[in-house]
Amino acid sequence: MKADLKEYEERFQKQISGYEHIISTVRAGRANPAILDKIHVDYYGTPTLISQMAEIKIPDARTILITPWEASALKNIEKAINMSDLGINPGNDGKTIRLNLPALTEEKRKDLTKQVAKMSEEAKVHLRNIRRDANEKFKEMKKKSEMSEDEQKKAEKDIQDLLDKYIKEIDALTAKKDKEIMEI
Repeated sequence: MKADLKEYEERFQKQISGYEHIISTVRAGRANPAILDKIHVDYYGTPTLISQMAEIKIPDARTILITPWEASALKNIEKAINMSDLGINPGNDGKTIRLNLPALTEEKRKDLTKQVAKMSEEAKVHLRNIRRDANEKFKEMKKKSEMSEDEQKKAEKDIQDLLDKYIKEIDALTAKKDKEIMEI
């Protein structure tokens, strides 16, 4: 039973890591290279992340500087950024691409916090699905007489405690991101 709980705890942790990565791609008030993580560039016929083909620097709080390792990739990176949902026009000086992030309006901040809240709820649903899978497995084990009813109830309580712990963690990450978005 402990091995089963460990397996489900690892699944909970993977979900938390995934959620952390997803919300890191949401643009807050400051420049963050993670906003480029969902943009793929056609690089010799292969969709490639910008971070795998260029150096990304943050010279100031509102600027991202992208310097491709190969000058021939500059146009493709610029095209991919223009086609993305970032809503930022890249500036190309022939060697680097400069992304100047405009200040967030109050309306945009509210939209971003709604987006983060939706992502948070989706992550919680995934956690609840893991709990459901665990509880079904414990019921099946009891049915096959691999565990007693008391062991099943304890395992279900342990899974619920883990779920509560990780939901609090998602809430804390969401609150932190909301604060980051609302800062000027």
